[in-house]
Amino acid sequence: MKILVVEDDAETARYISAGLSELGHNVSVAADGREGLFQGSDHDWDLLLVDRMLPGLDGLVLVSTLRAAGVEAPVLFLTTLGGIDDRVNGLNAGADDYLVKPFAFSELAARVAALGRRPRKTQADTVLRVADLRMDLVARTVQRGGADVELQPREFRLLEVLMRHAGEVVTRTMLLEKVWDLHFDPQTNVVESHMSRLRAKLDVPAGATLIHTIRGAGYSIREPRP
Repeated sequence: MKILVVEDDAETARYISAGLSELGHNVSVAADGREGLFQGSDHDWDLLLVDRMLPGLDGLVLVSTLRAAGVEAPVLFLTTLGGIDDRVNGLNAGADDYLVKPFAFSELAARVAALGRRPRKTQADTVLRVADLRMDLVARTVQRGGADVELQPREFRLLEVLMRHAGEVVTRTMLLEKVWDLHFDPQTNVVESHMSRLRAKLDVPAGATLIHTIRGAGYSIREPRP
C-alpha cells in the first residue's frame, strides 16, 4: 500500500516507516500538519497514519480539511490522547481508526492490514448518472448535457435522492424524511414547490423530461423513452 505517515517525532516516524517498509509498503513521511495537508491532498494514498498533536496544523483539523476536500483514503490516528472524548473527536473528524501510543508494532501492522482490506470508494460511488444528467457528490456539482446546473443545497439533496433511486418511484413521504428530515406530513406544498424549481432548472432548458410525476404515488427520475 501507499502510506503517508504524518508524525512530528522523527524517531517514531523512522520506526513506523522502517517497519511498514519491511512489510512491503511504500511509505512517505510528513513532519508537520501543514506538510501533511500538502502531501495528503496531492497524492492518491491508500492509507494515512496521522499523529493527533502536530505542529503547524492540528491532526483533527488536518483530517477534517482533507475530508472536506474529498480525500477518501482511510485514516488511522496515532496519539497519546486516549480518552473517550479524544477518540470520539478523532472519529468525528473523519478518522477510521484510533491507536493510542505507546503501541506494539504488531498491532499497528494488523490495523494497517485491516484498513487496507476495506473496499476503496470509486467514482461509481461518488458520481451519479441518469441519461445526460451527472451529479458529482464530492465536488457538489450537477451537469445536464455537459452544461452546469446551479442548485440550492435542498435542491441538490432532492435530486440526489431521486438519482439514487433512478427508475423507481420515490414517495412524498420518503422525500420529506430524506430531504427535510420530517417524519410527519407538514401539510404544505414544500415538496411540490422544490420539485417544480428543480424541473425548471433541469428539464426545461434541456427540452427533455427526466423527472416524472407518478400520480397518486410520488416521483421518478428515468431516462427519456425513445
